[in-house]
Amino acid sequence: MSARGDGEGDRPVAPRPHIPSPRPAAEDGRWPPGAAPRESAPPAAASPAAPHLPPAAVELPHSVLRALLGAWALSACSAEEAAAVEVHLTDCGRCADEALRLRDAVGLLHPQGGLDLDPALRSQVLEGCLARRPAHPAIPGWAAPYDAETARFDALLRDMGEAEWRAAVRLRWFDGERIASRETTVEGVLGHLFAVDGLVAAPLGLPDPLRAETAAREGGPTARTHAYWGLPRSAELRDRWRTQSRTLIGTVSHAGPEAALLPVSYGGFSMPLRAAFLERAFECWVHAGDVAEAVDYPHPPPEGPHLRQMIELSARMLPETIAATRQAGRPAPDGGTVRTVRLEIEGPGGGTWDIPLDGPGTAAHPRTETVAHVALEEAEFCRLSAGHITPMDAAAGQHGDRQAVWDVLFAAASMSRL
Repeated sequence: MSARGDGEGDRPVAPRPHIPSPRPAAEDGRWPPGAAPRESAPPAAASPAAPHLPPAAVELPHSVLRALLGAWALSACSAEEAAAVEVHLTDCGRCADEALRLRDAVGLLHPQGGLDLDPALRSQVLEGCLARRPAHPAIPGWAAPYDAETARFDALLRDMGEAEWRAAVRLRWFDGERIASRETTVEGVLGHLFAVDGLVAAPLGLPDPLRAETAAREGGPTARTHAYWGLPRSAELRDRWRTQSRTLIGTVSHAGPEAALLPVSYGGFSMPLRAAFLERAFECWVHAGDVAEAVDYPHPPPEGPHLRQMIELSARMLPETIAATRQAGRPAPDGGTVRTVRLEIEGPGGGTWDIPLDGPGTAAHPRTETVAHVALEEAEFCRLSAGHITPMDAAAGQHGDRQAVWDVLFAAASMSRL
């Protein structure tokens, strides 16, 4: 048998086996110039018993077939082109050698492998992730809002320049008659949070930022804030505040469920540690908003579940606050009826609560009467609780006993402070 020449003469070669395609050829319908398939009569309808026949090879020049070898190795030829190349490879030894080399090269580009992942891949990925960032212990649900809000405020501070750090910030609260205010700087706001967070650190046995101010340590948030503002400024205040917040989170994450009930003294009153963490999260969010407003930077509200916890804490504190603003509670007599106000907070973080008006210990009384209904949007209720608006200015839908509605709105605003 003689090989078909390519212009350099013919030479006898030994017969070669048929070289199959590495995988089925793609049917893309493209043909080299001048190499369109011959027209033929339309095929007869195939009978159910007729066998499947391979595509017929087309007659192509040697130069075209040699140019198709790369496409054939990559399975980029049409079915007719692939058949023509494979027929040609049984006759042309030079093209057959080139085809073998090309097919081996394609095998290196596309190594054979199964679709199943390596069983060790998951452990390798986890090992790599943990090497870059160690795993954190599970944070209690009641501490998660504080963790989120301190991280968001820290991100806001990280993006600020030196001029913004010295920007004037106005802190506001309701003093029982009007909105009081105090002007400070971004540094002053952070010092206020740093000092008051020390109230939460004390029950956990952590260092207090007011180590030298014994009298202030025994006072409430306002006394601690003024004491800290009187201390020399610290260039590392942001780092110290962030370290303190992370230490608080890490400590309660390892302390166990009993830590949630540790009492935290606020000077004139105390609350459980879980409530104190929510209170600190709320204040961090409020003051971060004060800073964002001063530097014209957006700071959205907390996510719904976290905001719900903060609002629920405020709602639970309302009966005691109502009693304190009246100077004395008015518990219902035996067999009497406890008056309540239905408080409805609208929004993803809202809910509905029945607020007793006759003292904090009357919520479980068997006989209650709803004397009023008041509804506020969640952002409006938070502004009221933060002391940024007065009870008279709160946009509240109300129905029923107007004095009862006033008691609830006034108590909500009275929870605010510096």
